[in-house]
Amino acid sequence: MSQFWSQIVHTLAPYVPGEQPKVANLVKLNTNENPYGPSPKVFEAIRNATNNDLRLYPDPNAEKLKQVLADYYHVAMDQIFVGNGSDEVLAHIFNAFFQQKLPILFPDITYSFYPVYCKLYGIEYQTIPLTDTFSIDIEGYSGSNGGIIFPNPNAPTGKLLPLNMIEILLKNNTNSVVVIDEAYIDFGGESAISLVDKYPNLLVTQTVSKSRSLAGMRVGFAIGHKDLIEALVRVKDSFNSYPLDSLAITAAVAAFEDEDYFERCCQKVMTSRDNLLLALVQMGFESVPTAANFVFVRHPLYQAVVLANALRQEGVIVRHFKQDRIEQFLRISVGTEEENKQLIDVLRRVIQ
Repeated sequence: MSQFWSQIVHTLAPYVPGEQPKVANLVKLNTNENPYGPSPKVFEAIRNATNNDLRLYPDPNAEKLKQVLADYYHVAMDQIFVGNGSDEVLAHIFNAFFQQKLPILFPDITYSFYPVYCKLYGIEYQTIPLTDTFSIDIEGYSGSNGGIIFPNPNAPTGKLLPLNMIEILLKNNTNSVVVIDEAYIDFGGESAISLVDKYPNLLVTQTVSKSRSLAGMRVGFAIGHKDLIEALVRVKDSFNSYPLDSLAITAAVAAFEDEDYFERCCQKVMTSRDNLLLALVQMGFESVPTAANFVFVRHPLYQAVVLANALRQEGVIVRHFKQDRIEQFLRISVGTEEENKQLIDVLRRVIQ
């Protein structure tokens, strides 16, 4: 029935999310989910919110969540935008800011949703090659452009661009919107949110999917100058006035209110990440330095696709990208200590 499609549908190459297999007892290390569950306070809050009020529409402005975020990040409420996961927030950002005469810029190895959004909205873009060590080369972003976006830490490499380098990039780009996509910032990086009051063209996005263990609730947000936020609200209210349901708002608020649990989980993930990297290096793997909840590794003697298939046969799933420059790398999410051990045990059998 494709004869009924709009013309643009025929040209789209949609984003392919990480596999979500329906297999029992699987060690799932392919989508960077947090191996530890949400705060117990999240479950309590959801139970208390599961009542007859669900017959009502949610707050279209999610003001309770915005207030919690404003207090947490020391910004004003009118500097915050929330959406149905950071992917929706990013989609609105592309629509609101990046339809320009000049192409937007992002790395050649990065979050693969960016070129999908460009195709969907008819946005011209140019990719800036990462360095040989997979670092973002800020000199490549110094020319005229219609906007800049990149994850920090980058995905799928996990490599972090220090805050002082981000500030240099901002100083070199005052006439376009610069978006820092911080999905993994809580696992070892310093957020650029501290710079939003200094640079009115800076927009920072984050999510509760990773560090706060709420990937199933779909809550993302952006923080920046109030004029940027107003543009996002205009786009949102022309698309969906109720992007966050009541339970998602409740869960996100409770997650941010339990700071102790959040910090303990992040520390457990970072410790497990360091232990996992050590074990992999001892087996001969080479790693890109990571500040995320995943590692990006290759083995000089084994093809990545062979290792990925061998792991799959043993019930362990990791992510392999068939992309130039990184086709020999595996992205492995940090699991629990038990899951990481199972991964290492399988790899040892394969390599030995």
